[in-house]
Amino acid sequence: MFYVKNLPVWERLLRTGGGMMMAIYAMSGLEGTAMWLLSAAGIGMALSGLVGFCPMCAMAGRRLQNRQGK
Repeated sequence: MFYVKNLPVWERLLRTGGGMMMAIYAMSGLEGTAMWLLSAAGIGMALSGLVGFCPMCAMAGRRLQNRQGK
């Protein structure tokens, strides 16, 4: 891979679930521009959870701590 994962497993699960819930709510409860914006944000959040990499966390310098001491 070209990147290093910077999200722990628990946060990946929360991002994936929360992003899917955001997208589902947007598509079922909203209409117009708000639906498209909220569903795009939810899909992006879910994808960052699935991949394990958050670009904003990387820009802030966030890194995962290795338990093996590497």
